[in-house]
Amino acid sequence: MATIDYQQILKSIKEKDIKPFYFLSGGEPYFIDLISNYIEDSVVDESEKAFNQTIVYGKDVQWDQLIESLKRFPMMAERQVVILKEAQSIQKITDKLMPYLDHIVDTTVFVVCYKYKTTAAKKFIAKAKSKGVYFESKPLYENQIPDWIHNYLARKGFKITQKASLLLTEYLGSNLSTVANELHKLTIAVDKGTEINTQHIEENVGISKDYNIFEFQDALAKNDVLKVNRIVNYYGDNPKNHPMIVTVSSLYGFYGRLMSFHYLPHKSKDEAMRSIGMAPYPATKLVKHAQQIGPGRCYKALKLLREYDQKSKGINNTSTSDGSLLKELAFKLLH
Repeated sequence: MATIDYQQILKSIKEKDIKPFYFLSGGEPYFIDLISNYIEDSVVDESEKAFNQTIVYGKDVQWDQLIESLKRFPMMAERQVVILKEAQSIQKITDKLMPYLDHIVDTTVFVVCYKYKTTAAKKFIAKAKSKGVYFESKPLYENQIPDWIHNYLARKGFKITQKASLLLTEYLGSNLSTVANELHKLTIAVDKGTEINTQHIEENVGISKDYNIFEFQDALAKNDVLKVNRIVNYYGDNPKNHPMIVTVSSLYGFYGRLMSFHYLPHKSKDEAMRSIGMAPYPATKLVKHAQQIGPGRCYKALKLLREYDQKSKGINNTSTSDGSLLKELAFKLLH
């Protein structure tokens, strides 16, 4: 079977097209967990799991015992499931799996969760595809997260405004497990069919519509000293929700995108979307901010952000609090 995406794998399992072997690898653990958890929950009936479902962990597994488990027949059931989690901790696992794949047991569904890495063993990959499913779970780029949020919610019967999806992305980053967890909370708190907006996010995720990173960026671009100071004080009073390292990282991305825009041959929204990989709404904002912040100011900001990133990690700083550091940084960004 050719390499396929996670939705196709889930669809085939739902349709009872269940393969005897699944090798789930790659840098994004969310999709690996999604597939393995679905197999764990649905392939064997609950009443049969005590006899026909086995979960083992790479750091604890005895290989001979595992092979013995794989080769036994299910007890009064159509199939058994064996899930090997944390397989990345087993040395030369692809070499160890090859003999089993040569004599695979069709009544066993063997799932291997090989997180955070992939294998370059071409013979193994070809064999895995011929016997079942070889899946590579690739991390998404941050600019892909808003669309992923939109699609995740659409499948569950919800809509979301572009500003709200960007706000979630900026606040939560590209860790899909974290993002999915917060989206799940939203789908419980909000009526089905609702278009989720920044107000829903403020009420259920805890991101303030007045003090979020986008408002901070707007205030810096406009040189709105009063608003910048209000946001800085709010962040200083709420360090758990607004850690310095995350704020600096977000601002670095903001000024970095502006600097990239200033060096584009055609400084337009369409060019920003094409060359920087931005969605329409943030590309529109970027054009406006670029009119307010020139390349010289971007360069100064990036240099300051690198300096304060180090200070927030204790480099050349032994006692200044994150709140005080952020105040210093904001003052220098404005002047």
